[in-house]
Amino acid sequence: MAKLLNVLGLTIGLLALGLQFGLTVPASMEAGRSLAGSVLFYFSFFTILTNVLVVLAHAAALFGRPAFFMRPVVRAGIAVAIAAVALIYWALLSAMWEPEGLFLLCDMLLHYATPAIFVLWWLSAGTDGSLSWRHIPLWLAYPVVYTVYVLLRAPIAGEVPYPFLDATITGWPSVLFTICGIALLFALLGRLAVSADRLLGGRAARTENA
Repeated sequence: MAKLLNVLGLTIGLLALGLQFGLTVPASMEAGRSLAGSVLFYFSFFTILTNVLVVLAHAAALFGRPAFFMRPVVRAGIAVAIAAVALIYWALLSAMWEPEGLFLLCDMLLHYATPAIFVLWWLSAGTDGSLSWRHIPLWLAYPVVYTVYVLLRAPIAGEVPYPFLDATITGWPSVLFTICGIALLFALLGRLAVSADRLLGGRAARTENA
């Protein structure tokens, strides 16, 4: 079951990322960006970056490389981040636009399918009981660094990947409130991940030693 989930997650993840790249870059160039600027625009989305991490984690589980993504704390952090991707999209972004055709397919795969597959795999085979509360700040560092990058890049690029981070649209109080809310979501998901790891990972260890 675990291998099947990894194969499925890797296949769907690569397909969705490749398809989204093929849709985003030409559309971005038509909007006036250069090829390099369009590629940078593609990789400016938290959803894309996190799905890349998911693909690497599935690959590590299947082939043992990259070894960094076999670490329990890394796998759990990715599970937290991709779960946040699904929840944030559902709560803040899904009502803002109505994609059609291949754009809709990419949306469903990157925001719902890959998160569901990875979290299910992590819960079923990725836990080992080694996580602790001190890992939560490490997982929070990822969205914090991303947010700082986006806000520093905004005046230079003249754009923000997500409207809820665009102070010119919603104002700084709303942006800061949203950032705090997302940080709280990551912290809550982190607590759930630690609890799940202790419960499921500890149970697996006891079963192996029985």
